[in-house]
Amino acid sequence: MFGENELSHVLVVALLTFLVNIPFGYWRAKVEKFSKEWFLAIHLPVPLIVAFRLLMGVHLNIPTVVFFVISFFLGQRVGIVLNRLLEKKLGESSKNLFADLVRLFQKSRVEGVNR
Repeated sequence: MFGENELSHVLVVALLTFLVNIPFGYWRAKVEKFSKEWFLAIHLPVPLIVAFRLLMGVHLNIPTVVFFVISFFLGQRVGIVLNRLLEKKLGESSKNLFADLVRLFQKSRVEGVNR
């Protein structure tokens, strides 16, 4: 199915593609659609993903392209959903997933101490 690519390499690149896109999708959720930041949130991870693919020796063919595109947009979507969930938990969310996760951790520690 994946031609000359080793399935394990394709899966690693797909997983990295998914994971890298989560914070970018998180950022994208907080910016105006079709703005400069929105465009960057979608396109900045691409060179990194290409580098992963080249380092792993994964060649492009139709099945791998489809697999990577799906991984890309699933990561973006998970980031958007995480933004909405953390916004509910924190009252408001920022554009930065990692900062909001720290805030959530701190909030849960404070609430745990006050119980």
